[in-house]
Amino acid sequence: MSSLTLDRPRPPVVRPGARVPHAIVIGSGFGGLAAAIRLGARGYRVTVLEKLDQPGGRGSVFRQDGFTFDAGPTIVTLPQLFEELWALAGRKFSDDITLKQLDPLYQIRFDDGETFTESNGIEAMRREVGRLSPGDVEGYERFLEKSKAIYEVGFEKLSNVPFHSLTSMAKVLPDFVRLQSWRTVHGLAASYVKDPRIRTALSFHPLFIGGNPFAVTSIYCLITYLQNTFGVWFPMGGTGALVKGLAGLIEAQGNTIRYDAEVAAITVEGGAATGVRLVSGETIAADIVVSNADAAWTYRHLLPAEVRRRWTDRKLGKARYSMSLFVWYFGTKRQYRGVPHHSILLGPRYKELLRDIFDRKVLAPDFSLYLHHPTATDPSLAPPGCDAFYVLSPVPHLGSGVDWAHAAEPYRRAISDFLARTVLPGLEENVVSSRIITPLDFHTRYRSVLGAAFGFEPVFTQSAWFRPHNRSEEVDRLYLVGAGTHPGAGLPGVLSSARVLDSIVPHGADLA
Repeated sequence: MSSLTLDRPRPPVVRPGARVPHAIVIGSGFGGLAAAIRLGARGYRVTVLEKLDQPGGRGSVFRQDGFTFDAGPTIVTLPQLFEELWALAGRKFSDDITLKQLDPLYQIRFDDGETFTESNGIEAMRREVGRLSPGDVEGYERFLEKSKAIYEVGFEKLSNVPFHSLTSMAKVLPDFVRLQSWRTVHGLAASYVKDPRIRTALSFHPLFIGGNPFAVTSIYCLITYLQNTFGVWFPMGGTGALVKGLAGLIEAQGNTIRYDAEVAAITVEGGAATGVRLVSGETIAADIVVSNADAAWTYRHLLPAEVRRRWTDRKLGKARYSMSLFVWYFGTKRQYRGVPHHSILLGPRYKELLRDIFDRKVLAPDFSLYLHHPTATDPSLAPPGCDAFYVLSPVPHLGSGVDWAHAAEPYRRAISDFLARTVLPGLEENVVSSRIITPLDFHTRYRSVLGAAFGFEPVFTQSAWFRPHNRSEEVDRLYLVGAGTHPGAGLPGVLSSARVLDSIVPHGADLA
């Protein structure tokens, strides 16, 4: 595992007999769990309030018919961010979690049946690029160097920096200009390689965080370097094992996670957050409140309009939101050996399909898919002789007006037929467990505005200072973590949003 230097926060100094300040964390997604651990290590008594009956939020787990399905995140990078959380709680990560590094990272299947395999190691990648397009090997190497330079600024320097003023944004503008951040991810890749297939292979990654490669800033090209350098990992037991481990750390710190406890409002007095009111009517006082709920939902539904100066209903209504997702979880009574852990299955259109999803808000008859096959790595997630999968299709958010109550099953069947024709022959007759979630579920289950799977779309004008700040601009002692705030979606992003708290939240001892 490559090294990444992480600055550890100083331990709190608590005076004997001092009052222990109380922090409420709304939501137990990865950002909320990480925030709770950091606050516990900084001298707070922490209560995490979770709407669902289990921890994890979009990273929760579905168990049915002997199968275990991770509901959301499946790609783990930068394990060091998890190791730091375990260390803050006084434990060793490897004592609780077993990670397995994946090779290949994933395989892309183009519509004509040609494949591109992303592997660990630069030499393997040179060979793969050269196999499809010999003339693009040098361009690929230069792109990777550019990706490294972007990573060193975009992640190492800025992911833990709170952008709370235009001055902080102005300080990094020269770096953004030097790194050509006005270009899109696909545009930057296209400036280095010519083959359309290689351009796609180097630029599709923003879809993992809710962004259109033809629209989001090229700062997200850092993902290529991050994955190639630090690898892609899978926790044995699924990403739900990480959720369970994080929840265990919170409880070991002496803090609490309450389930079936949906927050209806953040209470405010004198311009500062004072606690929350639950849907049940119960009120809970706190010294600080951290929201891991969808950022737009936090401002639109949890804070009263009269205290919002920047994130008004009008501004939230005009914001650009990410696409949503249609996800089909299924278990089969046979095993499909040879199907990689991660596959990207592209349809006949790429740019035009993304335009349908992000701009036209049209549910197209064709699709491109991400196929997750966890039992390729961990057979324990399915009964003996069986396989577990989920297949994910980017779709428009609820602004499209699609009636998912009627569209879901025909769409699922179309995906099943496509998979049967390509990589999973005889699929439908082998399915023995099935479950779907649609954009409507993202709205009702996860309280995401418009059912957007990743919150605000990560275009340049909704990044860094332009994004909802980690320290709320609206009221004091309210903080935001998760995909909707800085630095953005994806496991490294939401874990880093919690790291930002170390520089903006007072130590518990200072409030005692």
